[in-house]
Amino acid sequence: MSNYNPNTPSQQAEMLATIGVSSIEELFKVIPQELKAKSFDIPKGMSEFEMLDKINSLASANSKDITFFIGGSFYDHYIPAAVDHLANRSEFYTAYTPYQPECSQGTLQALYEYQTAICRLTGMEVSNASLYDGATALAEAALMAIRITGRNRLILDDCVNPIYKRVLETYLANHDVELITLEPLNFSLNKEAAIKELNNNSAAIIVQTPNFFGSIDNLKDIAAKAHENGALLINSVYPVSLGLLATPAEMGVDIVVGDGQSLGNPLSFGGPAFGFIATSKKHIRNIPGRVVGETVDKEGRRGFVLTLQAREQHIKRHKATSNICSNQSLCALRGLIFLSLIGKEGFVEMARQNRNRAEYAKSLLSRVKGVSIEDSVPTFNEFVLKLPKSASEVTAALLKKGIAAGVPLGSYYKGMDNYLLVTVTEKRTKKEIELLAEELGRTLV
Repeated sequence: MSNYNPNTPSQQAEMLATIGVSSIEELFKVIPQELKAKSFDIPKGMSEFEMLDKINSLASANSKDITFFIGGSFYDHYIPAAVDHLANRSEFYTAYTPYQPECSQGTLQALYEYQTAICRLTGMEVSNASLYDGATALAEAALMAIRITGRNRLILDDCVNPIYKRVLETYLANHDVELITLEPLNFSLNKEAAIKELNNNSAAIIVQTPNFFGSIDNLKDIAAKAHENGALLINSVYPVSLGLLATPAEMGVDIVVGDGQSLGNPLSFGGPAFGFIATSKKHIRNIPGRVVGETVDKEGRRGFVLTLQAREQHIKRHKATSNICSNQSLCALRGLIFLSLIGKEGFVEMARQNRNRAEYAKSLLSRVKGVSIEDSVPTFNEFVLKLPKSASEVTAALLKKGIAAGVPLGSYYKGMDNYLLVTVTEKRTKKEIELLAEELGRTLV
């Protein structure tokens, strides 16, 4: 093998003959001609030092001086430095699925404590050891409701994050499921329409609060109506808002889901993060993924194991609750570390600052000529602006000034080209909020 050189014509020919083709061109003939590269302009090799210098030069072209007022399920929150330090320890950072409890106690306990944190946050009785993200968590909850009720009719509030909605539709594409979508009413759940749609064929109604427009709703009446018809209530939540709002359990919610990016995970161009799901103990055998449990060994010592693994890798495929194969446990660990570091009082204060700063932004932006605030319902830290011109044009102009002003809603909803979703977190200062109002006014002139 020491004399083997695949670049020599004879050895290339031998390799091609072995796999039954006569030339390199024949090997790749399945690729359409228009997709083939005409040439490969590969630059001269670099030393490690030269490569790092080049990479740093390219990275410096990315602007770092942008003030974020963008949300829509991805949020610019403060992350204590200790989160990175602890989560990057090798015993966590390199950990794989803890199939062998005797050598995975640290990982298992961390995930067990994570489940505890999610239960305390949502008020629910059980949580699994995390999911991919908020969108797939919502889809898994929908399938879970179908299994529990034995019904195939779902009601979806169109105020749910449109990205989540697309993922849900993809999950359901090959299932015999009827999906009813409710049009928003004043940027909120149309409760009258929801109550009309709920019947004894409904598996669940799916809502989000605060919803994609930032609106907050009391779900107790919808929960009662759903339960009256034997249906479940699925609620997607923004976890930071639970520092101020009533828990989903207090609202009568049956399955709670959400995205954990706002809990100690950076934006990172959209990921990775983690999804969470929590429910009542009676539904635990229908929960997707894995559940870590506490036990004792034969000597009575406390220990942790994977109590439930209802995946198709472990049980009969037709009995599996999900084909979910990764639980984003490192990102979930970051969420646990984050919640542990700031504590209950810190979490409440964080939520309070989000709301207060958003209300201050509302008061300033409502004074900008031509701008109106959609404030018919209470909001947390996101709200909708109506502008006198295209929101996409306005955000493009403000981005040139270093301000990411929000999410243009016309990208997701017909007839909303002039509407802008603005988010204010605890990281946005009074000066930054005032600058947004000032520059928005100049842009609209």
